[in-house]
Amino acid sequence: MKNKKAIYFITVLACLLILSIVFFILVQNNNLLSDPDREATVLGDSLLIAAESDIEEASESINDINEDTYNESITVDASEDISLDVADEIDESSLNQADISDSDTIDIVDEEEIIPVDTYDTITISAAGDVTLGRDEKFGWERTFDHELELQKGDYGYFFRNVKDIFEADDLTIVNLETTLTTATKKAEKKFRFKADPSYVEILKQGNIEAVSIANNHTLDFLDKGYKDTLETLDEAGGGYFGYEHKYITQVRDTKIGLLGYYTMKVTDKLKDEIKQAIEELKNEGTDLVIIMFHWGIERDYWPNSVQKKLAYFSIDSGADLVLGCHPHVLQGIEDYKGKQIVYSLANFCFGGNKNPDDKDTMIYVQRFNFKNGELISQEYDIIPCSISSVSNRNNYQPTPLEGKEADRVMKKIKKYSDF
Repeated sequence: MKNKKAIYFITVLACLLILSIVFFILVQNNNLLSDPDREATVLGDSLLIAAESDIEEASESINDINEDTYNESITVDASEDISLDVADEIDESSLNQADISDSDTIDIVDEEEIIPVDTYDTITISAAGDVTLGRDEKFGWERTFDHELELQKGDYGYFFRNVKDIFEADDLTIVNLETTLTTATKKAEKKFRFKADPSYVEILKQGNIEAVSIANNHTLDFLDKGYKDTLETLDEAGGGYFGYEHKYITQVRDTKIGLLGYYTMKVTDKLKDEIKQAIEELKNEGTDLVIIMFHWGIERDYWPNSVQKKLAYFSIDSGADLVLGCHPHVLQGIEDYKGKQIVYSLANFCFGGNKNPDDKDTMIYVQRFNFKNGELISQEYDIIPCSISSVSNRNNYQPTPLEGKEADRVMKKIKKYSDF
């Protein structure tokens, strides 16, 4: 009997639900009310209240029936009685929560994905010694630099052909330009005066030489005009130069490099102040590396003197990262000072100042500066033993890397005068 009564109430409840749904649909479709959404919601809520009352009565009348089974059934039925507007409100609320949740999730993911990545770069710098294009007129013509160019039918690429690949592979090539590029005729009163036609600047370009020091004892061989002509020629060719009042700054990827050059045979407080101030100015301009090339020392002496050592140490103590030297015309040693290198003499290289010097040994000094996240973390260097000539019986002005026993001989020679 109780089962029948429960079935009766459930049937009534179902009918009420059906009527409420039908009525709601009619209101929506036929616009029977002035405010359909509001009226349908009120009616739906009323029917829900009535249905809930009937559910309570049905529950009381079937207490002796399996409560678990009927409670589950009634719960399911009751959950289906939610009106459409209530469901819409729940859906909208859920969507808003989902939007907030998604936004929070995206922010968290973005923060987690911003992982710093270390950047590494290596700057390779090659340095070679004295480059004297042209000749002194008193040398005559036969077997001079100019004569060799004629024999090569004006091929400017001839002179650096055997080292071009090395200079192409680096980021910056530096040499000492020990000549003038001028047509001036008025000379300085001195023993040797070197001059090359301004067109010879093409030799530097084809040799992949990016920067030259002009701080030496031959820059003024043809006085002020020769000096100005040389600078104008380099400017027109797009070549970098440094020395005296000129500094050269170049950018290699993310690394800024500053070059300074000095010609001196003694240490003075004035010179030290100039060096220190110039290094500070380069640092203030954001340079990452400072390289100084000195024209110093005693000609044909294989050992650096006290002036060279004092200036080299002072320069590094003041912030220089590499010190290079020229003028002795022969190789001198390499010294490590506080983790930085001093190359006391790079010797001759492409040298038009002598048709056949006794000592043709030279080198290309290659240094690599390793950066991590813009900071210098380490450095190492290589020495490439060379001869100033590709033939042994004379100077043909074509510097050439050595191999085998000759390369070993030059390396032993450099080590003899070095601290490694």
